[in-house]
Amino acid sequence: QVELVESGGGLVQAGGSLRLSCGASTNIFRLNDMGWYRQAPGKQRELVAILISGGSNYTDSVKGRFTISRDSAKNMVYLQMNSLKPEDTAVYYCAARRSSGYAWYWGQGTQVTVSS
Repeated sequence: QVELVESGGGLVQAGGSLRLSCGASTNIFRLNDMGWYRQAPGKQRELVAILISGGSNYTDSVKGRFTISRDSAKNMVYLQMNSLKPEDTAVYYCAARRSSGYAWYWGQGTQVTVSS
């Protein structure tokens, strides 16, 4: 079982920045795929950014504004969010899995609220 713990959420004005952090309870060398999802009220959970197969992918709405990265030495994954917009408001979840075909592990989520 892998535990993921997010931090770094909060309230920020539009145009501001936040950095989300996700700490894993295991050596993340064992986790090939790691990413960030978000869920806004009344909406389905959506993929925001993912590190997979040696590369990264982003949902179109955050391209050029968000950056995902990992620090394997610290067992951490980050999401740098710049130029935040009110529509980025959501609960952000860290997710990780060993590789394709394995189940995803999930964090408890961290709230990001962007005021206009």
